[in-house]
Amino acid sequence: MSKVAIIGLGYVGLPLACLCAEKGHSVTGADIDEKRISLIQKGVSPINDEELKRKLSALKGKITATTDVQEAVKKSEMVIVCVPTPVDKKHLPDLKPLKDACSTISEGLQEGTLVVIESTIFPGTIEEIVEPILKKANVRFLLAHCPERIDPGNKKFTIRDLPRVVAGIDKESTKRAAEFYRSIIGKEVLELSSVKAAEATKIMENTFRDVNIAFVNEMAKSFDKAGIDILEVIKGASTKPFAFMPHYPGAGVGGHCIPVDPYYLIEKAKQIGFNHKFLSLAREINNSMPEYAVELLEEALKRSGKSIEKAKVGVLGLAYKANVDDARESPAFEILHILREKNAAVFVFDPYLKEKSNVKDLDELLGKADYIILVTDHREFREIRPETLKQKGIQIVIDGRNCLDKDRIKAAGIAYHGIGRS
Repeated sequence: MSKVAIIGLGYVGLPLACLCAEKGHSVTGADIDEKRISLIQKGVSPINDEELKRKLSALKGKITATTDVQEAVKKSEMVIVCVPTPVDKKHLPDLKPLKDACSTISEGLQEGTLVVIESTIFPGTIEEIVEPILKKANVRFLLAHCPERIDPGNKKFTIRDLPRVVAGIDKESTKRAAEFYRSIIGKEVLELSSVKAAEATKIMENTFRDVNIAFVNEMAKSFDKAGIDILEVIKGASTKPFAFMPHYPGAGVGGHCIPVDPYYLIEKAKQIGFNHKFLSLAREINNSMPEYAVELLEEALKRSGKSIEKAKVGVLGLAYKANVDDARESPAFEILHILREKNAAVFVFDPYLKEKSNVKDLDELLGKADYIILVTDHREFREIRPETLKQKGIQIVIDGRNCLDKDRIKAAGIAYHGIGRS
């Protein structure tokens, strides 16, 4: 078994640390967040996830958590980097967290240590950025990339159940990395011929999803004007047993992958003389969906002779997806910004992010709002009864995830509009 240091204990690094510990590896997790480290040392999950809570409690004492990255690296045979790789306000890749982590790692790097980057990066990052930083250590090391694959809240496909791809800067790095990942997961670990191919794999996976979501979002806008229910069309198209994969429209695309990764490829391609028109258009379409959701509310208000200015609007959800507390890149924040720019009175509640809500619970939100925009399809919101909405005086529902019962809401005398269904 190996002595493993995992740098970055967020949505990727913490589940990985638990899995490594379960498989018998000696695990030291490092993170710059002191509060997070304190909780992990106590066996408490800083992430609101029931599975993680259970695992950390059971593994208490088996994962060493520290803010001293350099010291964690010094006593490890293998270092896995899981720090975030976001984009800035101009949608340009921000590799500062990765560069900072690699710089600190270089100060503690030991002879023969294997360093694996799991953070999502554009092709060329390992050889052009990471390797030169690590070489400052003046020791021989191995270096590979194994792009993370994790879907927070997904109980069917967990970190241990997903195939992985790996590639290193040389054959020895690739082999060592592949052997390690085969020791912790029960699925295929595919060795690729170049580290650039591994870097491109994750970017391609998420760009594929972004493009298809953009396609269905545009179809939803078109079908809405034609009076066609997009969900019925998707259901019909899904009967074809080949060449169709259902994707669904919504009030925006969030998370740390889909709305971020395409920009890494777009920017890198510009540097080598290629312009990704298709990918850029997909980002433009998906970025337009929060505004579109607000426009649907404005149009519904106009039909009843009202204005969005000073309208009492309840926003349901801040997380980017259902039943998790992950708000990274969530479209909810853009919706809130647009509503406030239009001088609406905004109330927001998320049962998983109560500290970011401005009302104590759903009941208070429904009591204060006249209109609601559902942004996140948490189970608590999906289960709202139309009779409750009517009783609370809700007049308009904008269903940004198409998860509510359209017919029952309309039957209750409430105006309803989904994304591509009215």
